[in-house]
Amino acid sequence: MNPLLSRLQPYPFERLRQLHAGVTPNPAYSPISLGIGEPRHATPQLVKDALTASLSGLASYPGTLGEPRLRQTMADWLARRYGLKVDPTTQILPVNGSREALFSLAQTVIDAGQPGATVVSPNPFYQIYEGAALLAGAQTWFAPSDPARNFAVDWASVPEAVWAKTQLLFVCSPGNPTGAVMSLAEWELLFKLSDRYGFVIASDECYSEIYFRDEAPLGGLQAAAQLGRHDFKNLIALTSLSKRSNVPGLRSGFVAGDAALIKPFLLYRTYHGSAMSPVVQAASIAAWNDEQHVMDNRALYRDKFAQVTPLLASVMEVALPDAGFYLWAKVPPVFNGSDEAFSRDLLALYNVVVLPGSYLAREARGSNPGAGRIRMALVAQTAECVEAAGRIVQFIQSRVR
Repeated sequence: MNPLLSRLQPYPFERLRQLHAGVTPNPAYSPISLGIGEPRHATPQLVKDALTASLSGLASYPGTLGEPRLRQTMADWLARRYGLKVDPTTQILPVNGSREALFSLAQTVIDAGQPGATVVSPNPFYQIYEGAALLAGAQTWFAPSDPARNFAVDWASVPEAVWAKTQLLFVCSPGNPTGAVMSLAEWELLFKLSDRYGFVIASDECYSEIYFRDEAPLGGLQAAAQLGRHDFKNLIALTSLSKRSNVPGLRSGFVAGDAALIKPFLLYRTYHGSAMSPVVQAASIAAWNDEQHVMDNRALYRDKFAQVTPLLASVMEVALPDAGFYLWAKVPPVFNGSDEAFSRDLLALYNVVVLPGSYLAREARGSNPGAGRIRMALVAQTAECVEAAGRIVQFIQSRVR
């Protein structure tokens, strides 16, 4: 067996399953899960129609590069959304969801033969970053985050000795689990560091279309263009239809950026066997070409968060995020900072599932930045999320009396 497999940590939801093993949820309440970030709004009919209209594509092997019409559609979306000019023939690749692309990009970029090969990651973070780094033979260094700034990453505090060995940097904006959006100043710093030390930046942007401010979140490629980096040197942005269009089962997204990175990534993917089905390509074209369903979806989340956030804020430290569909809340003092106890007891007493924040972070420099926090995915319908929030309020109030 590959010895690197032994370096992998248990996945957060496996840890959650173990935590909840033996817990009998209160049968007086129907089960509500705020644990997994799986969109549950309705899939747009136009996507379903495109799927059924293109079933003849099942008879053909797809090309890894994807159909020209699909890549042009993706380039057109980047132009509308970010004002970018991207070459669909050299700077875009379709992928089977951002998760597999994050993993395979690391396998393409990392040279494990270099001493101390390092991948820098936010902390808390999406665990694929760590797994991708470890299975590529690199070590992971977790950058500090600032709770006072919605857990924004403190990139300036990363030591030069770490940057000198860094081959790949994962960033997530809007962030999972915090919903924080990176500023242009942060991007400028990272580009300067990338130029100095030569590392690749992988910008995970799968939550970019769910936001609560008037201004849409800044994207990595957009930041590069604003700073005059029109070749997107050492930058790959990854996006997906899963959250934008409520199609997590479609497994469809794309990467875009530096043509010098896209070329070897295409070579890797040709051997990896990750070509997108022609049927999925047709549905993806329909989804990327339509914005009305995206605006409708965003409105649903805005209404939901507007109802749920004040309820929870009355009993715990939580605030509306910049973007995304998570609430990143602090466990009240009565629980002695135990996010695990909060999650376990909430399930037992009120049949609501939330994810302990410590499962989404790693111990680094003496502390786990997710400890004492919980992540709530507000992915269900509004009434169900409001009901869950009401139960959480009751749960906390019952402990502080």
